[in-house]
Amino acid sequence: MEVRTTCAYCGVGCGILATRTGARSVEIKGDHEHPANQGRLCSKGTHLGETVGLNGRLLHPMIGKRQASWDKALDLMAKRFRQTIAEHGPDSVAFYVSGQLLTEDYYVANKLMKGFIGSANIDTNSRLCMSSAVAGHMRAFGEDVVPASYDDLDAADLIVLVGSNTAWCHPVVYQRIRARCDAGAKLVVIDPRRTETADEADLHLPIKPGSDVALMNGLLAHCRINGLIDETYLSRSVSVPDDFWDKVGEGSDLWSVAKACDLPPADLRRFFELFAANPRTVTMFSQGVNQSLRGTDQVNAITNVHLATGRIGKPGAAPFSITGQPNAMGGREVGGLASTLAAHMGFAPDDVARVGRFWAAPSMACKPGLKAVDLFRAVGEGRIKALWVMATNPAVSMPDAGRVRDALAACPFVVVSDVIAETDTSKFAHVRLPAAAWGEKDGTVTNSERRISRQRAMLDLPGEAMPDWWIVKEVAARMGWRTAFAYDRPADIFREHARLSTYQNGGARLFALPGQAALGNAAYDALEPYRWGGDAFADGRFPTPDGKARLIPVQQMAPQDPLAKWPMTLNTGRYRDHWHTMTRTGLSPKLARHRDEPLVEVHPEDAVELGLADRGLARVSTPQGESVFRVTFSAGQRRGELFVPIHWTDQHATGGRAGLLPRPLVDPHSGQPGFKSTPAAIAPVAVAWRGFLLAAGEVRPPDCLWATRVQVPGGVLYELAGEGDPAQLDALLPKGERIEALDRARGSRRLAVLQDGKLAAALFVTREGLLPSRDWLIAQIGEAASPTVLAGTAPGAREDRGPIVCLCFDVGLKTIVHAVASQQLTSVEAVGTALSAGTNCGSCRPAIRRLIEQNRSAANA
Repeated sequence: MEVRTTCAYCGVGCGILATRTGARSVEIKGDHEHPANQGRLCSKGTHLGETVGLNGRLLHPMIGKRQASWDKALDLMAKRFRQTIAEHGPDSVAFYVSGQLLTEDYYVANKLMKGFIGSANIDTNSRLCMSSAVAGHMRAFGEDVVPASYDDLDAADLIVLVGSNTAWCHPVVYQRIRARCDAGAKLVVIDPRRTETADEADLHLPIKPGSDVALMNGLLAHCRINGLIDETYLSRSVSVPDDFWDKVGEGSDLWSVAKACDLPPADLRRFFELFAANPRTVTMFSQGVNQSLRGTDQVNAITNVHLATGRIGKPGAAPFSITGQPNAMGGREVGGLASTLAAHMGFAPDDVARVGRFWAAPSMACKPGLKAVDLFRAVGEGRIKALWVMATNPAVSMPDAGRVRDALAACPFVVVSDVIAETDTSKFAHVRLPAAAWGEKDGTVTNSERRISRQRAMLDLPGEAMPDWWIVKEVAARMGWRTAFAYDRPADIFREHARLSTYQNGGARLFALPGQAALGNAAYDALEPYRWGGDAFADGRFPTPDGKARLIPVQQMAPQDPLAKWPMTLNTGRYRDHWHTMTRTGLSPKLARHRDEPLVEVHPEDAVELGLADRGLARVSTPQGESVFRVTFSAGQRRGELFVPIHWTDQHATGGRAGLLPRPLVDPHSGQPGFKSTPAAIAPVAVAWRGFLLAAGEVRPPDCLWATRVQVPGGVLYELAGEGDPAQLDALLPKGERIEALDRARGSRRLAVLQDGKLAAALFVTREGLLPSRDWLIAQIGEAASPTVLAGTAPGAREDRGPIVCLCFDVGLKTIVHAVASQQLTSVEAVGTALSAGTNCGSCRPAIRRLIEQNRSAANA
C-alpha cells in the first residue's frame, strides 16, 4: 500500500509515495499530487529507500554503556533534571533540538521547557541556518512570515538567487526555476563561488563575501534615482524612518558599490537594469545570506528593496527565504528558538501571560533563553549543568566544535535522543534514548512556503525506539506534570497547537490555524497539504501595531583586511548528495559516491603559489582549529578563498572536520554564527603512500593520517593515505585465503582476501604508482574471484565510466563525454534521451551542459 508522506531532507517539503516492500525496505516515488514538487524528487529523496535499514541504529535506551529499560532511563532523567533545577534554578537546564523533529515533537519540548521547567533555554539547530531570516522578517514585517510561494517562481520575469547553490541544495525548486527561465525569465546568481547554479545564470555576480548590504543598498539607490520607488505603496503600507534615504545613499553610487563588492561596474549595472526592467522579481536567499555576522542586516537589505519598489504581496514578486531543513519552519511556528514563544509570540508581558494561561503553566519563562553558541558556552562555563540534545549533532555542526566537545565532556548530565547509536555527540551522553526515524514517525512538517504536510509512518518502530513527542511527555509526567502532557497521539498535540495559534489572536498574528483545532483523528490522518496565511501581505497590511511594514536602515561594514597568519577566507557549505552530518545519506551507497571524500576547493593560481597539488592533501587551519582535506582545483573559487563541505564526522573520516574551523562569532540580532567568512590558512600535507581498503561488511577504522569511509554496495570502502609503513593495515583484513602482488620499484602492494573463493576484502597501496578505479572491484565484493582480481580491472576491455555525474541513473562522466562526441549530442535534453541522465532531479543538468560546451569548444579548436 502506498503511503503519502513528506521527504526527510530540505525545506522544499516534497511529497513522497512510499511503498513498503519488506520488513525494512521501501520503494520511493514522487507524489504528483503534492503541490511542492508535483512528482519530482532530487537524488537524495529518490534514494531514501537505501537509508531505512537498521545499520548503526540505536534500538534500546542506554545508561552509560549499559542497556536500560525505558522506566529506568526516564526516571533517571526526571530525577536529575529536578535535582538540577532545585539546586541551581531552571536556567541550569537546557534543550538543544532540531529541524529534524516534527512539529508535534517540537511543540511538546518547547512547552515543557518554557512553561513548566520555567526557562527559555531551548534552542534549535535552525539557529545555525535560518535565524537571521527570522530576525529580518520580524524587523521588517512584524512577524516571521515568508511572503512568497513556489507559485511566485512560475510568475516571475526575473529570479535573483543570493547565496544559494539551488541546483544542489534545493534541486526540485531549481527545476521550477529552470522551467521558468526556459520560458523567458532571467536568472541572476549572486554568490562568491561559481557554482553549478551560477553556471546556468544569465548573470553571475561573484561578490566579495559579506558585501551583500552594499550591493542591495546600491540597487535601492539606483531604483530611487530612476523613479522605481513605489511612493503610493510606501505611503499606504510601509513606515520609512526620517533618515532612511540619507543612510542608503551613502556610498551607494555604482562605482563605490562595484569596489565594495569587487565586481566589474558593467556587470553591476546590468544587474540594476535587469531589476529595473522586471517588476515581477523574486529574490530567493539562503545560507549565503543568513550564515553571516551581518546576516540580519543582509536580509533587511533585500526586504528593503522589495518593500520600497512594491514588489511584495503580488504574483511573481517577493523576497523568499528558502529553508534548509525539513521542519525549520514548523519549529519556528511553535517557538523552537530560544528567542520566541509558541505560535509566533515573543516575550512581551502580554504574550507571556497569554501562553501561560493557555498552558496553565506553573513556571512560565519570562525572558529569551540562550541562543545556540551562547548555550554551549554556558555549558562549558558550568552554568548549564543538564543538557538534552534531540535529533542533532552539535559536536560536528556547531562553530568552534572543539570547544563544544570540551563543553559536552565537562557537563554533569547529558542526554541524547537520536536514531543513530554512535555519533560524535552521543559519545558524551550519560543517557542515550532511541528515537523513531523517518519512515517510522507520524506528524506534520512545514516547508519553506508555509505549507503544512503530513509525515506518515510506513515502517514499524524497531527495537524499543519511540517517537520524540512520547519521550518528552513521559519525562514531563515523571517531573510531576502528567495531566498537562496527557497526549495519546500526535493528533492531540496538533489540535492543541492549532488552538494556541488562534487563542486571543484576533488577527494580531498572521500565523493561525483556524478550523484545525477541531480536527478529528481520521481527518488528521487524511490531512492534505495546505498553506497557512494564504497570500501573505497581498492586502498591503502587516502584523505591526500600525499595520505597516518597516524599512530598516542598514549599512555595509568596513571590509576586514587579510591577516598575516590567516590570509585566506574560508567558506563552508553543502554537497549535492549529502545531508548535514551524514547519519542518513552516509548509509546510501548511491549517494556516497558523488563526493566520496571531503574536498577543499582552491583556485588553481592560489594552489600553485601555495605548493598544493590537485588531489593531494592539505591542512586547513584557523585560530579555532585545523583539519586535513583532499585538494581539488576550482576556477569557480575567488582568489584568496577556500570552500569546504560541512558533512564529515569522526564516524566517516580522520579529516574533513569543517566544524572545527569557524569562529564562534554571531550576528548581533539573530545569534546566527558566521560560517561563510573565517580567516584561514592552508598548507600542503606530504604523505609517504596512498591506497584504499575495500571490505564486505564492517572493518575497524584504519589508524592513519587520512581515512575516509564510503558506503558501497555489499560493503565499505576506505580511501587512505599516510606516513610510515602501511603494512599495519593488514591487521584490518578479515580471515581467509590471502593472495598478494608486489611491485617493489613503485612501492606498490596489492592484497586480496578470499572466503570460500569469494572476494571478502582488498587492500591496494602504493608509494609512487597508480591505483585502479574502484568501481570494478566494488562490483566484485562477494563474487567468485581469482588472483586476477589483483589487476583491479576486469580481464579484457571494460568501459571506465569516470566519476558519477547523474546519480539518479548512475551515469558517469566518461560515458556522457563519449555519447556527446560520438552521437553529436548538442543539448541536455538530447543527452537525457540517450542516457536518461538529467531527466529526474535535474541537479546534474549544469554539469551535463558544461560537458556539452567543452565538447563544442574542443571541436571548434
